[in-house]
Amino acid sequence: MSKKRGLSLEEKREQMLQIFYESQDFYLLKELEKMGPKKGVISQSVKDVVQSLVDDDLVLRDKIGTSVYFWSLPSCAGNQLRTTYNKLESDLSNSKKRYMELLEQRDDLKRGREDTDEREDALEELKAVELRHKKLKEELAAYADSDPSALEAMSMRSIIPHFTMGVGTWTSIIVLIHHSDRVSMQTSHFI
Repeated sequence: MSKKRGLSLEEKREQMLQIFYESQDFYLLKELEKMGPKKGVISQSVKDVVQSLVDDDLVLRDKIGTSVYFWSLPSCAGNQLRTTYNKLESDLSNSKKRYMELLEQRDDLKRGREDTDEREDALEELKAVELRHKKLKEELAAYADSDPSALEAMSMRSIIPHFTMGVGTWTSIIVLIHHSDRVSMQTSHFI
């Protein structure tokens, strides 16, 4: 007693296409949902299977009034395969052409870079200069703490907050004195 397994999505697609190819007719979705179980496709999955066929341009869909009709002819599939084949052939041809262009470009670039003693000496000199540059950068980073401009910038950054705090304090004091003078003037006026 082995259980019968369901069809895979690809098998369902093939079965639904067979419905279209055998009859060469157009159908509503409800009709396809009735015909699907006869081919082994459960009615709940017919809509998804037909939609995947429409997305892949294997089945055509057209809305007429309030109804949506689906159809596919064997010649449509052949035309689509020919179109896909021609597109792939064109892509392959373009890729081969681009590959040949890149090979030529590589060969052109290699021409001036043959391994000669002069080129090897230049490469060694370049490596030595890069190494020296790296060492100088490290040395400069070690002395960065003693850089006068950096020290001046740090000292200004630490002094400015003290000045602004002092200015704020003195401003507050002046405002209080001014206010107290006004109050004392007004009280003396009433006496």
